[in-house]
Formats: sequence, C-alpha cells, structure tokens
Amino acid sequence: MSKRHLMLASLIPLSAIAEEANAPSLSVGMAVDQQLSVVVELEEQYRLTIGNQGGAFDYIVGRGEFDAHTPVDWYVGGGAWGEWDHDFGLRVPLGLNWQVSDGWNAYGQVHPELNLYKGPKLQIGAAIGVTYRF
Repeated sequence: MSKRHLMLASLIPLSAIAEEANAPSLSVGMAVDQQLSVVVELEEQYRLTIGNQGGAFDYIVGRGEFDAHTPVDWYVGGGAWGEWDHDFGLRVPLGLNWQVSDGWNAYGQVHPELNLYKGPKLQIGAAIGVTYRF
C-alpha cells in the first residue's frame, strides 16, 4: 500500500468521528404537558410537545447549573401553545432537568401562560416528562 493510500485510510475514521460530533442531539420521550404527550427535543434547545389536549413549542433561552456535583440543572425559555378546542397563547417555561442516567433525563417545569383566545388572560401551567437522548 502506498503512503497516499495509508494516509487516506487513516483519515476515514477521523472524518466519521467529525461527522458524529456534528450530528444534532435528539431526545424523544413522554410527558404530561398537553395531557399525555410525546416530546421531541432538538439540541437541548427546541422542544415540541404534541398531546391529547393540544401542542406546544418551546425555545430554551438559557440553562444553568446549581452545583458541578449535582445532576440537576435549571432552564428558562419562551414558547407558544395551542389546544384543540381553540385556546392558544404564549408561555414562559421555568424548569429543572435531572440527568437520571446516561441518555435518560427527567424534567419538571411551571410555565406562566398568556391565553390569547377571547382576550388576554394570565394563567399557569405545569409539565413533567422523561426523555432519552440519542
């Protein structure tokens, strides 16, 4: 084998590793948000929830840690929600993530909501869920 072939063969695994490192993070799970819901999270920043009662989309604006030794961190976001019976509005998710084990995550959040159907009305919602990161 020539030096050029050896060099090319040695670059193949490196390119595969680089492609894997650039692959988007995808998490899928179940939650109680819009009643029983399916949750899809991309890059730990975009969360889509579709459930029996409606759907929601949240953009996670910021995340932080309480302590480097604690598997629980916090997040805050902004989003929109809609119910199948015409209610819709904006919400601000304020939540906690708990890294249960490798790939598994549990979360809980409260989200103050602004219901925009038939005039603005403030209300509060909450959600709990479990996701697995691929």
